[in-house]
Amino acid sequence: MDKREFIRKSIAGAVAIGTSGVVSTTFADTTAKPKKTGTIKRKLGKTGFEVYPVVYGGIVSMQDGQKASDNYVAWALDRGINYFDVAPSYGDAEEKLGNSLKPYRKDNFLACKTTQRLREGAEKEFEKSLQLLQTDYFDVYQLHSISTPKDTEQIFGPDGIMEIVEKEKQRGRIRKVGFSAHSQEQAIRAMSMYDFDTIMFPTNWQMIKLDGWGAGAVNEAKRRGMGVLAIKGLIHRRWMEDEKQDSRYQKSWCKPIDVENREFGIAALKFTFQAGADVIIPPGDFRNFSFCVDNIEEILDSPLTKKEKTLLDNEFLAVKDYPFFDPRT
Repeated sequence: MDKREFIRKSIAGAVAIGTSGVVSTTFADTTAKPKKTGTIKRKLGKTGFEVYPVVYGGIVSMQDGQKASDNYVAWALDRGINYFDVAPSYGDAEEKLGNSLKPYRKDNFLACKTTQRLREGAEKEFEKSLQLLQTDYFDVYQLHSISTPKDTEQIFGPDGIMEIVEKEKQRGRIRKVGFSAHSQEQAIRAMSMYDFDTIMFPTNWQMIKLDGWGAGAVNEAKRRGMGVLAIKGLIHRRWMEDEKQDSRYQKSWCKPIDVENREFGIAALKFTFQAGADVIIPPGDFRNFSFCVDNIEEILDSPLTKKEKTLLDNEFLAVKDYPFFDPRT
């Protein structure tokens, strides 16, 4: 059974249902014939990988049940997505994605992350991630969420996780090494301490306009030939204290752009690519992911128009006091 037939049979007349039995997300016309976007590939820095410009983030598979994850992954594969990223901190995503991706593992890139900083905890977690994801190796293994000076010092210090990373790289169970960060200062510091292959970093129109936050880390990564996986490109602002989080975005800790505002979403993502992204990882749920996939050709094929620049400038004036990161980091 090919992927398209799998989708048709498993979704006919329905949308993905989570384990609670409640419809968990709008499943964006999965019965439609996919656009011919599978040939779109971009070089991921010095990794040698040719990657579809939209990455499947494991959070998409999180919490919605195995059937939903299977549907999401099949939909993605049928459109040419070939890079999948996940982490132990994403709830049940490793288990769900491991089952969904198992028949297609050898034809795709799989990246995993870890928030462990020391060797002792990292060894057990690494083995468990391999087991849950039903794989013998990771194409990219990333040090996740480097945020503080202590993170960096522990990672590279005595008995730090880099000892495991180097050992597993020699064994072939880690092919490329990357990191994600939520501090520009610590990201640049980490790059100076190891020859990383990739960086995953927030590359967002609001934050770059606010204080250039993110541009410094991305520019340094590009200078070193690293692959840039941009996150938060489709984020609007932080959630307000008195604002009830939109039920459509329960997987996102900051407020995404409403993709019903297509013009705004496309402008923001054009900005992210022009800021240096090789590929993007949409925030959280399938709704955002499918928006990026469905519109990626337009996003990549044309620069920001004068109208789109004005739209972002005006929106920035409205939300500049509500950044989702402290620019001083």
